Amino acid sequence: MKGADYFVEAASSLALKLKVKPIFIGLTVVAFGTSFPELVVNLLAATSGNTQIALGNVVGSNIANFLLILGAAAVLTKIKVGSNTVWKEIPFSLLGVVVILFLAVQTLLDQRIFSINSEFSGNLTFTHGLVLLLFFVIFIFYTFGIAKNNETIEEDFKEEKTFKSTLKLIIGLSAVILGGKFTVDSAVSIANLFGISQTLIGLTVVAIGTSLPELITSIVAARKNEADLAIGNAVGSNIFNIFLILGITATVKDIPVNYNNIIDIFILLFVTLYVFLNLFIFEKHRLGRKEGIGMLIFYFSYIIYLVVRG
Repeated sequence: MKGADYFVEAASSLALKLKVKPIFIGLTVVAFGTSFPELVVNLLAATSGNTQIALGNVVGSNIANFLLILGAAAVLTKIKVGSNTVWKEIPFSLLGVVVILFLAVQTLLDQRIFSINSEFSGNLTFTHGLVLLLFFVIFIFYTFGIAKNNETIEEDFKEEKTFKSTLKLIIGLSAVILGGKFTVDSAVSIANLFGISQTLIGLTVVAIGTSLPELITSIVAARKNEADLAIGNAVGSNIFNIFLILGITATVKDIPVNYNNIIDIFILLFVTLYVFLNLFIFEKHRLGRKEGIGMLIFYFSYIIYLVVRG
């Protein structure tokens, strides 16, 4: 938690010094930094042959980012969401879900059509990984467009020396990643004692564990009234998880896809639409306590569903 505190302060200071919007820092530096646990877990899972964890980790983390993280942040403080986030970042995140859903369904259909002895399961391959990475490059170009179109930052940020901010950023990021790693390692060890499947572990224990950096960072940002960082962190992490993390993992080793994965991706699609529509149903471009509580209830209901499904 202290690492996340350092990280948010340093990111805010850098945003002020670089004269760019906090949303840009949240979508890039913070999002990439807090997505490292997902990348580490997925690469370790891929190289060790536990690839069933990889897709579940990304899908589960993205659901947790929207429902658990934004929900918890909205309960603590009202989050005002900028129009760019409403009309561009969240739709880009929605595009990511649609792309991965299309690729996943395609792999199943290919297996069903071209393989006589198919068990109706497929794989996300090296080619699919390249497609996802191409979308990630497009997203990065977009974020640089935000930086160029910067406006004066009116928020009352504390400006620090560049060296001090950079040092705090590194220390904070290291602490958050180590904390997430310790949590995941311990939780997976405990879960394995009960014979839980890799898919369930990936969607629950690992997903929540690797989402702890986003959770803590967004809560700290919300408490500091830096809502741009909170929403940018969650949305940016979702985009990074699908296009970068899953893209890199698929290029390293094929990722298996089955029926349950498709159901979970459909749930992620519904969740993304749910968050998008929430910004219009109640207060426009705002997430308040009512929406936050609804999102948390939705998330824990999903966890119960996963446990029952096994």
